[in-house]
Amino acid sequence: MKLKEIGNEAYKKGDLDLALDAYTRAMDSAKKEKSRDEDLAILYKNRAAVYIKNQEFQSAVVDCTKSLELVPNDLKALFRRCQANEALGQIEAAYNDARQVHNVDPKSKDIEPVLIRLHKAVSQKMTEMAQTSNKVKSMFDLVFDPSKESEKREKAADNLVYLARDKAGAEILFKEGSVQQIAKLMKIEKNHSIRLSLIRCIGEISKKDREYVVTILANCGVPFFLEILNTNDEETLNASSYVIQLILDRLSDAHVIKKVKEMRKNPRMMTSDERKWCNKVENERSDLIRNSKEITSIFNVLTSNCTSRTLTGEARDAIVGLIMKNCKVDELEWAEKMLKTDAYERLMEVASEMTEYRHESSMEITDNTRTVVGVCMAFCYEAMYDDKRRNAICEHVDKFIQDKLLDPSMESKVRCTVAITTLLKNAVDLGMGQIAKEGVIPMMLEMAKSDNYVMQVAASEALIAATAKKKDSSQILQQGIDVLKQLYKSSKNDHIKVRALVGMCKLGASSGHDASLRPFADGSTEKLAEACRRFLVNPGKDRDLRKWAAEGLSFLSLDADVKEKLVDDEAAIKALIELAKEGKQDCMYGIITLLVNLTNSYEKQEIMPEMIELAKFAKHHIPQDHELDDLDFVDKRVFTLANSGITYALVALSKTESKNIKELISRVLNAICKNPELRGLVVQQGGSKALCSMALEGNEKGMRQASQALARIGITQDPSIAFPGQRAVDIVRPICQLLNSEYDGLENFEALMCLGNLAALNDSTRNRILKESDFVTQIESYMFEDHMMIRRAAVQCFTNLCVSPLHVKRCEGKNDKIKYCVLLCGDDSDIEVVRAAAGALAMVTSQSETCCRKVFDSIQWSECLLNLLSNPDLDIVLRGVVIVKNMITSGKDIAEKLIETQIMECLQAHIFKAQLDEGSYKPDDQLKKVRDAAKETLDIAHSMKLIKTKKEVDDSPQSDDD
Repeated sequence: MKLKEIGNEAYKKGDLDLALDAYTRAMDSAKKEKSRDEDLAILYKNRAAVYIKNQEFQSAVVDCTKSLELVPNDLKALFRRCQANEALGQIEAAYNDARQVHNVDPKSKDIEPVLIRLHKAVSQKMTEMAQTSNKVKSMFDLVFDPSKESEKREKAADNLVYLARDKAGAEILFKEGSVQQIAKLMKIEKNHSIRLSLIRCIGEISKKDREYVVTILANCGVPFFLEILNTNDEETLNASSYVIQLILDRLSDAHVIKKVKEMRKNPRMMTSDERKWCNKVENERSDLIRNSKEITSIFNVLTSNCTSRTLTGEARDAIVGLIMKNCKVDELEWAEKMLKTDAYERLMEVASEMTEYRHESSMEITDNTRTVVGVCMAFCYEAMYDDKRRNAICEHVDKFIQDKLLDPSMESKVRCTVAITTLLKNAVDLGMGQIAKEGVIPMMLEMAKSDNYVMQVAASEALIAATAKKKDSSQILQQGIDVLKQLYKSSKNDHIKVRALVGMCKLGASSGHDASLRPFADGSTEKLAEACRRFLVNPGKDRDLRKWAAEGLSFLSLDADVKEKLVDDEAAIKALIELAKEGKQDCMYGIITLLVNLTNSYEKQEIMPEMIELAKFAKHHIPQDHELDDLDFVDKRVFTLANSGITYALVALSKTESKNIKELISRVLNAICKNPELRGLVVQQGGSKALCSMALEGNEKGMRQASQALARIGITQDPSIAFPGQRAVDIVRPICQLLNSEYDGLENFEALMCLGNLAALNDSTRNRILKESDFVTQIESYMFEDHMMIRRAAVQCFTNLCVSPLHVKRCEGKNDKIKYCVLLCGDDSDIEVVRAAAGALAMVTSQSETCCRKVFDSIQWSECLLNLLSNPDLDIVLRGVVIVKNMITSGKDIAEKLIETQIMECLQAHIFKAQLDEGSYKPDDQLKKVRDAAKETLDIAHSMKLIKTKKEVDDSPQSDDD
């Protein structure tokens, strides 16, 4: 009962957190003490009231229901559940509760307006449902009748998608059995547009309710979704993949829980709304059924069909992509479940496929297939958090490789080598574990020396991939370099020559960026680059040759001479951009690495001068930068690439799941955005949209690079154009995260400048910044920064936030925000800080009487205001006059304090100065604004009878005190 009273008092005072805690503890105590049902019911309905205030309506419904189970027909519990249900949009449930309140207490005046309102809402909904039902029937008659005109059927199918997006429409479609009819129609329907609309319709219905998903799976069967996925059409493929993923998400809630866990890791970054959402998810969610029949069925179908010979290559990529995406979800545990099946062997079988080697039992694959399956294997390996389970994956891979090695046929050798190459490129730890096995390298060398084209291609690719880790590849280099040279010289097949060339390029790049170490003789690196260029720019060469040429250049571009020559080669840059625009994953890493090298945007460790001296003393080698890597040369290269349209290529490549690739893309875009003249070009070519996506999802370094690039864009470009719609709100958090004392001062400055511009954009962005309470506090802390530019940016950002009533309310609290603004107005060291601080004061005093009174918290308030009024900058003077006007308007007691100072004389002086200026040849418009504001201020003071006109003084008898 004591805890209940504490809760009641806290609720009355508006301290909802304390009330919630007190009621919850009271319930726990009541349950232990086995208190009366009536007492526990009161606690439930009281806590429900707190939930309603916090807008956690679902939790309120749960508590009211529990209260009513203990004490049926309790009026308060029914009324509160009615309120919560109405807020949730559950109109019928709310109406039923309202009717029950009326039945229990027919004389209640409180329930009458609610009952009338809900009755209208229910009637309106019933009418809408009837109208929607008629629309659905008419659409059905058209879509499911193949004899109707194609154009009308296509339009009707589109309308079904539109109807399914509405909750009522989806409900009717589901009840009318549309899913079963769609499943039947899809077996015979040939019209691409109609098929696509029907798939999207299932997706929209699946979004609405988990029970719908279970029924859809039961009626259609999992193989149905595999059938619609089996296509070459990109639109249909994407829609089908989306529906399958949507079904998995709906069944498991795994992605929602993952999001909650990620947010819980950084509680200081969570807004109050996000905390409420997390609490709601955790309270409402039932335990995930790990062995759910439906999820297991989908898992089995996907893993067993990834090797199906009847699938298109694009469908196979989509299936492996779905496995890859879901094996990262801890709650599903797919990576571990795959250990109990032959899934890893099946993935290895896909990894061993080769486009150059086709036979009767070959699977259809695309240029992306091996990359996708390799990344999938890497994700599965990373999902295992202990050595035991990682070793288990290795055992599955070992089994596949051993089976191939035991078979002496050419096909087995080729497939074994190709599978290892796939792992080496995408899952390095798994790949190096296989290539280190006895007999593997000798087999590859023998294959490379053979006259068989397929064996040469497979072996040369394997030797190139095997040098991924320099420390592990010395043995391979020693034995393989001669073979690669021989292949390049003797082979008449360009596909063999280009692979051997890339191997030599990789060896030539072994010194990295160190200009003092060159593994080849002078000029050899340039010759290799020229050979790669010939393959790249030759219009007669196929894509495979151009892809490998780009990869070779990515290694050679560590050399500054190659960088300069390549950037000046317009044809080569154009060919690279065209190759990148395809967005294919097999060439992605090579092109991005090449661009990172050309722009010098790679991560470079700073070396302290003391360490260099120590290295000299110890006679250790000290890396040297090439003179062509100086800042001027780098800027020139960046300009050339940006004007060549490289942003288009980067945007196309950014549609990847790889966080490492996203980091590299962010680095290149950030290097371009470093120059203000190029930022508009990045926005025009879609770079800002890609950066928004990468700033929100990726690894830590990549998100930081993308955020800095966005901040730079936001400084010089109009935010309404650069970040239209919701995008401006979405980027607030990433940019706020740049406010870190451990980061470079430039990053903090750019973040503050961008946030200042965003704060001036609209209420949505201002409110988003203000909801990040920790970051707002950090912005305010930078107002005390010693660095002049950082402090200026922070004060300007603070000023732009003052437009928001939320920020004004913060200033009204028990803090020194107004006091500090007043002190800044008296700071003559930075005129821009004074201007911004005066603007902030002008805005908050116009909105709040409390803020007007808080000006007096500063002992130096009079001197600071006089400093504004006597400033040579008329913009600052005008702000000062507005502040005085706001303060005088807010109350007579405040006005009296101002009258006692020289502020009135200053206002009169400005009026006099403006009158003199009016007679000049070209009157100053700003001075006129100052005069008008000053006159208005004096008129207000006169109306309060605090000052008199000269005539009033002359006409009235004066006492000695006057």
